[in-house]
Amino acid sequence: MSQRDLHRYHTLRLVRERRLTGAQAAASLGLTERHIWWLLARLREKGRTALVHGNRDRPSGRRLPKPTQQQILTLARGPYAGLNTTHLTEKLQAEHGLTVSRATVHRLLRAAGGARPRHRRPPRHRARRPRTAQAGHLVLWDGSPHAWLEVRGPRCCLVGALDDATGALLPGAACVPAEATGSYLRLLRTLVGTCGIPGALYMDRHGIFRRNDDAWTLAEELQGRQEPTQVGRALAALGIEAIYALSPQAKGRIERLWGTLQDRLVAELRLAGLTTLAAATAFLPAFTGAFNARFARPPADTVPAWRPVPRGLDLARVCSLYTAATVLNDNTVRTQGLILQIPPGPGGRGYAQARVEVRQLLDGTWRIYHQDRLLATLVAPTGPPQHSLRRRRYPTASPRRPEIFNEPLF
Repeated sequence: MSQRDLHRYHTLRLVRERRLTGAQAAASLGLTERHIWWLLARLREKGRTALVHGNRDRPSGRRLPKPTQQQILTLARGPYAGLNTTHLTEKLQAEHGLTVSRATVHRLLRAAGGARPRHRRPPRHRARRPRTAQAGHLVLWDGSPHAWLEVRGPRCCLVGALDDATGALLPGAACVPAEATGSYLRLLRTLVGTCGIPGALYMDRHGIFRRNDDAWTLAEELQGRQEPTQVGRALAALGIEAIYALSPQAKGRIERLWGTLQDRLVAELRLAGLTTLAAATAFLPAFTGAFNARFARPPADTVPAWRPVPRGLDLARVCSLYTAATVLNDNTVRTQGLILQIPPGPGGRGYAQARVEVRQLLDGTWRIYHQDRLLATLVAPTGPPQHSLRRRRYPTASPRRPEIFNEPLF
């Protein structure tokens, strides 16, 4: 008997011993008084078994017939061996006309010991990361492709940055055709020039931010590390720590920011009647002020962690596209299909065969440096850069690895 049946039996026994009235027993069991007297009559007639429901332990009238159950098990062990439960159910319905549910098939297989176990990894424990205490200690940046202009303009990507301590949308956000190296370098230059240098930048593992390939040049193997991307080189020059998220949940604050902006900013752009990327980008500073007044919060520590830009640091040079080149005998540098002429140095000096640093600035101009000395500033006919400079690609990764060179040669 179940605990419910035992409780009924105990209550009815008290009524039979005249220690409870029929009305009190009915209130205790949630039954009518007439039902109580009916149960007492059955109890006197059949004893305790009268309180057990008559359908208990009876097979269901809707169960599959035994021959059908055996047919399913035979097919599951024979021609359909190895199929998962859902696939097996579909085959039974399509090929044999057996209209059974997936749960029924799984129950039959499990009872016969033939169900495939489902190995599910336990859910990973996640905890909300507390905000950093100081503004500028940690900045999150990302891009969000979306129909920001709806049907009035082209689909674009909003590139922006968020302060972790305050939740404020930082200066430099822009609507661009797509995520590119140039858009993040522009955002970095505006952010550093306006607020200062942050302590760390939190980002995803996009190829714009870090190298994700296994191609190592000989020079990289000798130095024990791969050359960084254009953005990675700029962060290293500014002394900003790069933190790469392993999942979208890890950078949940900026992901939630995109959700808010896809609601509010889209509506504001619609009310303003803007239709171009340039107009939308020009609208963002005014929107940022109102957005921060509504959603930003004061930091736990009022002392900001933004570092001032060192005196003499050329942000235009740092936030630009870099490549190394060798000067040809006619004192020219060839890059990106262009020929850049280097003028004579002091005393008519030439720079043939010298290794120089070629920088393409964000406004499209070119600079050539030799040992940190500016040799030339040139205006190329092309516009501002939108993508990183091409890197030399190798068909396969070299079999040699940097750790080989830690071993003694003799």
